[in-house]
Amino acid sequence: MPKIADAKILIIATHGFEQSELEFPRDQLRVKGAEVHVATLDGKPAKGWEGSDWGREAEADLKIADAKADGYDALVIPGGQINPDLLRVEDDVINLVKTFHDSGKVIAAVCHAPWVLAEAGVAKGRDMTSYHSIKTDISNAGANWKDAEVVTDQGIVTSRQPEDLKAFVAKIAEEIEEGTHPRAAA
Repeated sequence: MPKIADAKILIIATHGFEQSELEFPRDQLRVKGAEVHVATLDGKPAKGWEGSDWGREAEADLKIADAKADGYDALVIPGGQINPDLLRVEDDVINLVKTFHDSGKVIAAVCHAPWVLAEAGVAKGRDMTSYHSIKTDISNAGANWKDAEVVTDQGIVTSRQPEDLKAFVAKIAEEIEEGTHPRAAA
């Protein structure tokens, strides 16, 4: 079981990620000592969304297609409306999520990012939460949707919105320190 200070965490994103939902987990997990990489579709910086307009860029360390689950302890997917909607149609993203899932590693998704988990087929039968506007989508994917700041089911961590990020990051760290979580293949 890795300590959070020894953990390697991958955040995947593309343009339109909710600014705080990438920056807060990235920065706070680094404060806890974790090595955190950001992967984007093209390996180049991605521009966030903040409030009602484009925000700051997040530097990328690699392309999502080049990311290997065996090099990481956890996968984090920030929300926003644009980011997960674009990610969930990419085969490299879906395959990466399935690989993290099937290896029992921690997967964390906030806001609209559970869309990606639904598309990867890992929501069915899970307790999950999300931003309230996609509650029906997550329920229709077979999840047991709950209205809570953070919900965890066998190492899959979901959260609703930016106001829940402190609890989201704390739960990610806790789940990483628990180690892998045996799950049926997606």
